[in-house]
Amino acid sequence: MSQSSSHNTVASTPEQINAFFNQHGVADVECIFADISGYPRGKLMPASRFAAGAELRICQAIPMQAITGEYSYNPVFPDSDPDVRMLPDYRTLTLAPWASQPRAVAVHDCLELNGELCTFAPRSTLKRVLADYATLGLVPVVAPEIEFYLTAANADPAQPLVPPAVRGGRAEVGQSAFSLNMLNELAPFWDEFRAALVTLQIDADTWIHEVGATQYEINLMHGDAVAVADQAFLFKYAAREIALKHGLNAVFMAKPIAGSSGSSMHLHTSVVDALGANVFSAPDGSASPLFGQFIAGLQTYGPELMLMLAPHVNSYRRYVAGSQAPTNMAWGYDNRTTGLRVPTSPPVARRVENRVAGADANPYLAIAATLAAGLAGIREQLQASDPLASNGYDEAHGLPRSMDGALERMQHSALARKAFGDNFVTGYCAVKALEYDHYLSEISAWERRYLLPQV
Repeated sequence: MSQSSSHNTVASTPEQINAFFNQHGVADVECIFADISGYPRGKLMPASRFAAGAELRICQAIPMQAITGEYSYNPVFPDSDPDVRMLPDYRTLTLAPWASQPRAVAVHDCLELNGELCTFAPRSTLKRVLADYATLGLVPVVAPEIEFYLTAANADPAQPLVPPAVRGGRAEVGQSAFSLNMLNELAPFWDEFRAALVTLQIDADTWIHEVGATQYEINLMHGDAVAVADQAFLFKYAAREIALKHGLNAVFMAKPIAGSSGSSMHLHTSVVDALGANVFSAPDGSASPLFGQFIAGLQTYGPELMLMLAPHVNSYRRYVAGSQAPTNMAWGYDNRTTGLRVPTSPPVARRVENRVAGADANPYLAIAATLAAGLAGIREQLQASDPLASNGYDEAHGLPRSMDGALERMQHSALARKAFGDNFVTGYCAVKALEYDHYLSEISAWERRYLLPQV
């Protein structure tokens, strides 16, 4: 899997930016970044000030806002809550296709006032890992497969999500994998969403209907890790916004509907050298030692970084035997029962598919975790297990079974602290502990259903 091109820059100089804004009547710009949950946060700025390069600041703690809206008071976060600067990546500047009036959107980095990348921002975390690859003259190439559901509107969170009615007046019942008829349903949403992906310069490859009722998978083209993470981030933002316009919810929870398929974000990864050659393949076309070492790194360190691949309580409901969601880090050639799959491919496209990450994972952090584990395997020259040709579900469950288990593994992971920095790991785990404690404070329907009448 060689490297493809990244974004085409719309504009970067003030003159080019103003011309772009004037051409489209743009009045303001969404200056956004992904917080640790992959949720877009930032500020709205007048187009004229954006084009002029006006300084934009935000609180340092915002990238580490919990999914509940709370903030951790761990000492790693300064009591003063200092500013960080937001710096646009002009390669991401496009029109915002969800806006009711002409508006632009640009993904930003968060920088400390001394110019260093803010350690709490997920985009910074991925860039830190890529810098480690650069010291070895290597560049990762990544391609995500993103699954999600389209459901009917849900006004009461106590009620389950249900499929929307489609053309025949009924809701889907599921089990329609790869159905083109079902892929043609909800056409008004799909027409607008396809156009949005073109506007956002998101390189979508194939589209399929998945197993669940109104569950879909869209594959993005392989490319530079930051550019691909930006695209996955904007993909989810656009899907949610456009679904709401059509009375739907685009749902990226890992297991949104009991008894239905979970949603993953499989990550295909290869690594190229300075000449663009795939280092996973030797000159004779066989697998190189680095290929096995990368797999071994994922096997060894993937469970320690599970909290970045499965970041929420709901994430762990997806890992069910027999569901094509993995339960361990076994690997095999074209084996979908293992956590690590090596698709059949020519040497130039030799790659590893990490099947552990859920659709609910922050793409920057899921990619960073995958790459950090693989790089550790290369640096330490680790030895992978033998490839598995049989059913991976017959092997031991080698992944953390719950969010608190994954939290404990990451808190004590020396690799995590080396790859991402002490402050990121401490802050990330503090926020995840806050979220988990918040979850434990809520009484579930299961408890009322079974405990109320019997205990």
